[in-house]
Amino acid sequence: MAKKDFNDLLVENSDFLKPFAVNLTKNNESANDLYQETLYKALANYDKYNRGTNIKAWLFTIMRNIFINDYRRNAKRRTVFDSTPEDYLINLSQVAVSNSAEGVLREKEILKAIDGLPETFKVPFQLYFDGFKYQEIAEYLDEPLGTIKSRIHFARKLLKEQIRRY
Repeated sequence: MAKKDFNDLLVENSDFLKPFAVNLTKNNESANDLYQETLYKALANYDKYNRGTNIKAWLFTIMRNIFINDYRRNAKRRTVFDSTPEDYLINLSQVAVSNSAEGVLREKEILKAIDGLPETFKVPFQLYFDGFKYQEIAEYLDEPLGTIKSRIHFARKLLKEQIRRY
């Protein structure tokens, strides 16, 4: 395929790339850069395009690959080497690690608080917590729907008050 024919084909079929670039980057400036780089790579590699194939899919693949490569490159830039003898990798975007023992203790306290609820609130709340819908709980307990909703609401309110103390 002659370069002029390829350029005409590229210009005719590049309109769909802009919205896709914005969708990927969520930023107009970055989208413009991605769009331009995609067209540049397509022009630089026009000899690799097979005539008769879907040029939109080809351009789409180029753009997606550029985006993925840039994302990976930026992720590596956020990693810093520590020059201590152990050569730790420090990831700058890493947040503090949660203490699982503390989470287990809180879970036990929450379960204890749930067990401490009055029976009229505890049963509907536990059913709701287990994934049952309000209507299913009302039918199971043979209570009106409004009653079940209010009992679950009050159970939550009591639990919030008890858990705030910790």
